[in-house]
Amino acid sequence: MKGFFVAVLVGFVVVAGVLAALVDRARIPPRELGPYLEHRASGHRAAIVKVVREFDHALLAVDRGEPAAHHPMPVPVLADTPAPGPLRIVTVTSADDARRAIADAHAGDAITFAPGTYRFEGRSIAVQRAGTADAPIVVRADVPGSVVLEFDILEGFHVMAPYWTFENLVIRGVCRDHSDCEHAFHVVGNGSHFVARHNEIVDFNAHFKVNRSRDAFPDDGRIEGNVLTNTTARDTPNPVTPIDLVAASRWSIVGNRISDFVKVQRTGPSYGAFVKGGGSDNRIERNVVVCEDRLRGMPGDRVGLSLGDGGTAPAVCRDGRCITEQERSVIASNLVASCSDDGIYIFRSAMSVVRDNTLLDTAGIMARGGESSVDVDGNLVDGVIRAVDGATLHGGDNITTSAASLYVGSHPVRRLFVDAEALDLRWRDAPPRRQRPATVPADLCGVTGVSRPAYGAFEDVAECARSAARMRSTSAVVERR
Repeated sequence: MKGFFVAVLVGFVVVAGVLAALVDRARIPPRELGPYLEHRASGHRAAIVKVVREFDHALLAVDRGEPAAHHPMPVPVLADTPAPGPLRIVTVTSADDARRAIADAHAGDAITFAPGTYRFEGRSIAVQRAGTADAPIVVRADVPGSVVLEFDILEGFHVMAPYWTFENLVIRGVCRDHSDCEHAFHVVGNGSHFVARHNEIVDFNAHFKVNRSRDAFPDDGRIEGNVLTNTTARDTPNPVTPIDLVAASRWSIVGNRISDFVKVQRTGPSYGAFVKGGGSDNRIERNVVVCEDRLRGMPGDRVGLSLGDGGTAPAVCRDGRCITEQERSVIASNLVASCSDDGIYIFRSAMSVVRDNTLLDTAGIMARGGESSVDVDGNLVDGVIRAVDGATLHGGDNITTSAASLYVGSHPVRRLFVDAEALDLRWRDAPPRRQRPATVPADLCGVTGVSRPAYGAFEDVAECARSAARMRSTSAVVERR
């Protein structure tokens, strides 16, 4: 009898080892296996569907752990980029004033809202007069947070001309039907050299939508230092992606805080930001992306950042064919957390770079499609890194978690921090450092010049708070003057 139990135990160990080896080889995290099995079980007997659904919930609980209230998100540190001074200040005190000032703008105008709340309804705000490189047209609040624009409108600012900057505004979608508040900004065609910085934009499906118009492409834009979020899950069949960029090149998406892009209707995944449609040389750097911050525990697939999304219809691609979705684009030094699907997803994107990112409570990094080639280096990943469907992945010096560990609830990367589930991202002990010297231009919190940097997006997350406090202090001095 003893020999029988020993044999059973040995058999169990062997089977468990084989299963662990298969899971590790497939590199499928639990949060993705469960929904796949549920999809395959749909249409079968109710008892089978119920068992598979409970198995899915169990896998999800093992992989994601107990939800915890999040600490405030770190504030990325941005370099201070001085802008040309205005040639003329145009003060507006009503929504109609603002529409007229924008329609009649001249290069070098600073259209400045007096403090207050302004409601826009009806048609979008057409932006058709061109600024110049030396004299952009600026729409702004003098003091961040002092001006609130309420949009009960399908698209807010419809930018069709180059060299416009929008800064320091609070913009809220207030549509009763979520499908009626699509975009705060729609940048198209000749709207090149667009800049949006230091705005807070709330309750839209795609806070920024960027795309071609006929044969014109809104290239060379910059979205920096904004807060993009939603207060409720979006009840719409339309795409939900705070930054949705198609067919444009040489954009910088840097230093933003993006969160809570959750859909009620399960009509495809939602993304924090993606660039696709045949563009090139786009950069997504030093952002904080929390797929589920206040909106937790809802069904649906949420991806942090992507080159390629799920693909683009050829007719709207830059070359009319979409041979690749992206070329030479970069995702670097971002913190991505609390996503039900991949933290970073690369699809049909060539010569891509994914470097120095920290991913927590996501499935990890995936590259898909034979057109995809990606260098992956310096990342700290609470999940797996994998290539599928012919993608070429050049793995460098990264820290990851084995898929088998995830199935038993082991998360060594999370244990590096005081409380990763709550976004308390102070190091528990000394941070893990790169095995060889590496060059990081600037990390999430602005730290530079470290010869052997820590893996991931930051050396010391507290430096983000210190830098933010210094910026607030400096701003207060400027305002007093």
